[in-house]
Amino acid sequence: MIEIVKFPDKLLKKQSVRIESIDSSVLSVIDKLTFVLDFYNHCVGIAAVQIGHLVRIVAVDVSKTKNKNHGRLIMINPVILEKSSDEIVTKEGCLSVPDYLGYVARPKKITLEYIDLNGKKQILEAKRFEAVVIQHEIDHLDGVLFLDKIASS
Repeated sequence: MIEIVKFPDKLLKKQSVRIESIDSSVLSVIDKLTFVLDFYNHCVGIAAVQIGHLVRIVAVDVSKTKNKNHGRLIMINPVILEKSSDEIVTKEGCLSVPDYLGYVARPKKITLEYIDLNGKKQILEAKRFEAVVIQHEIDHLDGVLFLDKIASS
């Protein structure tokens, strides 16, 4: 079993480092991330830091839901280039913060750049739930938890 790093572990507040090349250690982290996505039925995204690796890799797959999406995405060094000014408020949870949900406001649409498994730069536009999940996971890479962004009611 792959251990999930849980709040209040200080690792979750650290900045993840950029990947310079896709080597066997990077592929090993990606294998673990996809295992976690598949193992937990309710998991739609996971960041490398959540399994103990301070590297800028996230895996997202909202295709288990009925939301429009791009399928399973493995994103290396993801960077959000643009965010819409209109926001969506959704109830978020996290494997690293078990048994807790909170409402978070995030941009409804984002455009991001990342490196895919083949080392190619990709540009992606994500909307609604998929955009929320991607933002949640990128926040992990910057040491930010959804708890830090909970909207007041």
